[in-house]
Amino acid sequence: MLKRKLYIETYGCQMNVVDSEVVAAILLQHQYQVTDDINEADLVLVNTCSIRDNAEQRVRARLKDFRKLKEQNKSVSVGVIGCMAERVKEQLLEEEPVVDLVVGPDAYRDLPALLQEVESGQKGINTILSLEETYGDIRPVRMDRNHVTSFVAIMRGCNNFCAYCVVPGTRGRERSRDPETIVREATDLFSKGYREVTLLGQNVNSFRWKEGDSLLKFEKLLERVAGIDPAFRVRFATSHPKDMSDELLKVIAQHPNLCRSIHLPVQSGSTTVLERMKRRYTREHYM
Repeated sequence: MLKRKLYIETYGCQMNVVDSEVVAAILLQHQYQVTDDINEADLVLVNTCSIRDNAEQRVRARLKDFRKLKEQNKSVSVGVIGCMAERVKEQLLEEEPVVDLVVGPDAYRDLPALLQEVESGQKGINTILSLEETYGDIRPVRMDRNHVTSFVAIMRGCNNFCAYCVVPGTRGRERSRDPETIVREATDLFSKGYREVTLLGQNVNSFRWKEGDSLLKFEKLLERVAGIDPAFRVRFATSHPKDMSDELLKVIAQHPNLCRSIHLPVQSGSTTVLERMKRRYTREHYM
């Protein structure tokens, strides 16, 4: 059976890069293959960001280009996925006639069914957030160019509700992934020649995995990934100051392959401003 061609454009954070790889893996099982040439695509997906208005405006400008693409090839389908899809929802279908498909970050497994709706002449939409979805059982289709560094998502969502941030509304609540699947994915990367991995989460150091009476926290997971091989460099992003611990720093000190850099946004040097931002730490705590 002839495979259809999938073209994905990714905007925004590293998590969106991983999500695009997950989407490619899901559609690979349904007779799609990834192409770098948009002109030969049967399906064009834009994986979007909503962290700033400028990010959404870039997508809207790109959708205008896709109108020309559809004029040349009326059989091509266009989908908006990711955070902008989750935030704007069905309004996207109303405002952007070129869009056939709107899918939020927790609904990618539904893509094959939604594409069937599109093929039958309907519009497809699913922006339902999940309390369980981590895509932990899906092996992403790596779309990086260097085959040296890659990303592994260890959790999804955010529970912090900072006053200025849209992420809890577009990504849902925090869910940690089964550590066994994380270690397996990282080990697979190393066996394929990758020599650096970045563990990802909207709030990566709040990772928690409970099984029975035992609780595995982020520092223990980091230790396990670092133990895959001393030649495997490990990074993580993005951290929240309220979840930074002495135990985590000790683990970093004990493993030379854990990179000596931490992405730890301060956001403000004023405790008053931090309180208004609902950051849940003070200037003194950060220092």
